[in-house]
Amino acid sequence: MDNINVLIIEDTVAESDALVKVLTENNYTIAGIARTYSEALTMFYNNVIDIVVIDVFLDGKPDGITFAETITIVPKGLKPFVFLTSSKDRHIFERAKLTKPFSFLMKPFNELEILYALEMAVEKFYEQTNAFHSEDQDTVISNDSLFIKKNKSLKKVSIVDIVFIEVEDRYCNIITETEKFVILISLTKIMQLLDGAKFFQTHRNYIVNAAKIEEIIVNDNLVILKGNHKVTLSDKYKDFVKHFRVLK
Repeated sequence: MDNINVLIIEDTVAESDALVKVLTENNYTIAGIARTYSEALTMFYNNVIDIVVIDVFLDGKPDGITFAETITIVPKGLKPFVFLTSSKDRHIFERAKLTKPFSFLMKPFNELEILYALEMAVEKFYEQTNAFHSEDQDTVISNDSLFIKKNKSLKKVSIVDIVFIEVEDRYCNIITETEKFVILISLTKIMQLLDGAKFFQTHRNYIVNAAKIEEIIVNDNLVILKGNHKVTLSDKYKDFVKHFRVLK
């Protein structure tokens, strides 16, 4: 499991230090701290970034907004971002609003406000609104990762690292080659969110990552996965074998 990678764009050392303290204490990883517009772009495009916290003004200029305007031009490279500012200028707010930030917070920031803002940004960015606040889900799934709510922080699990998913009532055990994570999400919901060309149900309680399959023993109703994990293959789901090229 990886921590969420946050890029901080803030030119005031005291402010960035305060952000780093709050985020690291809540298990976020600081991918970089940019003091200028150019530094921000360099870090954004050369690092793995999951979310950005942006100070509106850098060295007295609204370069934070300029940064947001720049990254929104290339949608495929876009990441969720939130603004921080001490400015009460309505014109600045209106310009910032056009970039479609996920939150606009006033300084000095409140710890819970910034943590909630990051959660809401992830939810909205991946169009799974209120996922972390509902009773039947604590996970947001993007194209390449699961963002799992644990206490006050978010954790990230790369979907390619998942070996299989075991369903137990309303819970799912997410099994990688090295770790196990328990999330509160229904089988129906997780099947809707996963790529049906890469993940297959082999039993009413199991979903497997096709890339992790090492052997399928149809006569024994068994699928062997990387890490010597074994899951059941029930008669109802044996047709999933047709998705593989079989050499005879």
